[in-house]
Order: sequence, then C-alpha cells, then structure tokens
Amino acid sequence: ELLEPTERMRICDPTVGSGGMLIECAHHVERTGGNPKNLSLAGQEKNLGTWAICKMNMLLHGIQDARIEKGDTIREPKLVQDGALMVFDRVIANPPFSLDEWGRDVAENDPWGRFGYGIPPKTKGDLAFVQHMVAVLNKHGKLGVVMPHGVLFRGSSEGEIRKGFLKDDLIEAVIGLPTNLFYGTGIPAAVLVLNRSKAAARRGKVIFVEASREFREGSAQNYLRDEDVKKIVATVQAFADVERYARVVPLEEIDK
Repeated sequence: ELLEPTERMRICDPTVGSGGMLIECAHHVERTGGNPKNLSLAGQEKNLGTWAICKMNMLLHGIQDARIEKGDTIREPKLVQDGALMVFDRVIANPPFSLDEWGRDVAENDPWGRFGYGIPPKTKGDLAFVQHMVAVLNKHGKLGVVMPHGVLFRGSSEGEIRKGFLKDDLIEAVIGLPTNLFYGTGIPAAVLVLNRSKAAARRGKVIFVEASREFREGSAQNYLRDEDVKKIVATVQAFADVERYARVVPLEEIDK
C-alpha cells in the first residue's frame, strides 16, 4: 500500500522467502484496476527449500515469468544483467533481523560498489540489506523494508550509514509497528520507506508514524487490522502531523 506499485513496473524482493511480498504487489495492482501480468517481478532467496516453495507459489498464483534466483544476496547477487546489477522501480523486503555473519568480509571489497554509506557491524546485517536495496533502485525508485528498531538508534557505523541516507534525502517515512507481528520474533519492527525522487513538498523532511499502539491481539501473534493499515497509509500519503500519532520532521531537527 505504501509503495503503490503500478503496471509495467519492475519490482524486486532481494530476500524473497516464499514470495509473499511480490504476490501482494501483484494483488495491489489488480485491486487498483491494473493488469498484474504487466509487472516484471524478481527475487533472490538463499535457502534452497524456501526458494523452491517461492517458485511454486508464483506458479500457483498464475505468475509465470517471475525471475527467482537462488543464492546469497549480499555475497553473490544474482539479479544481474549485462554485467551490472538490475535496477527496479520498487524494492520491497523483510530481511532477516540483525543477521550475524552476513558477509562483512565480502562487503569490504564489494565488486558491485553497494556499501558506499559504510560497512555495517559484523553481527548486524540490517543496513547491508538496505544498502543493497538502495543500490538496485532506479532514479525514480522507491523501497519499503521491515527492520528491527535498532537500525534507528544504534551508533558507530550504523549511525554513519543513517546519516548518509539522510544527507542524500532518501528517507521518506519511518513507521513504528506493534510487537509480535512477525513469525519467529516478538520484537517490535519498523517500516522504512526510502525514495530516490521525493515529491518537492517532502524534500528535506521525514514523517515518523507511531503505529505501535493500534492492532488486534492474537494468541500467537498480533495483527494489523484493515483500518490500522488504512490509517498508516493515509497518514504517510497526507504527509502531515497527526497528534500523538505522526510528525513531519525537518532534516535540520534530526541533525540536532
């Protein structure tokens, strides 16, 4: 909903898992009156079993021509064309949280030049994945990524990477989510939206949305209800303050 994919876009999920996010992009295009067959979908997945499930999932959803590659996105990106990384209109991902041994050794001499903002710590791969996502955005591209809260405030190299993103005015929205939304982790997450071509009115500003208090509790995990999602999306689209819920902050204030 936040990325608003439309027909004829190229969309990538670099940690594609079983393909759910790409399929949701296709559903979104269909819901908004477009033809999902006119999308170009691509993904990469390290786990062999999950990669096979993803391929099958695409076929079951009638998506015949998605390019789903097998391998480690950081150590060996496979979505390559004519010797260069493929670039996309939209990049969407839920990478593994704070991955240990994510490939720092490779990143230090990355042949693709993806880590210009800095090399993340050896035991925290989060911002390596975000930098890969930035590297494969085209000049009008936009990305959405689910991250643990730590990426917002951890210091050292991660602080420098954040500073670089802000300096280049890439960060458009930071959305704090409820705890226990995702399988396998109870920690609260945030969605970051980065945009290479922000609208003029949004330049030099970031909207922070505190959406962690509105959800439906479940026995095993919590859920965002339709109205919670609609409120988040409407708030980001309006790009205006909402009392006790959202605030648009100029970069000078973040800098301070």
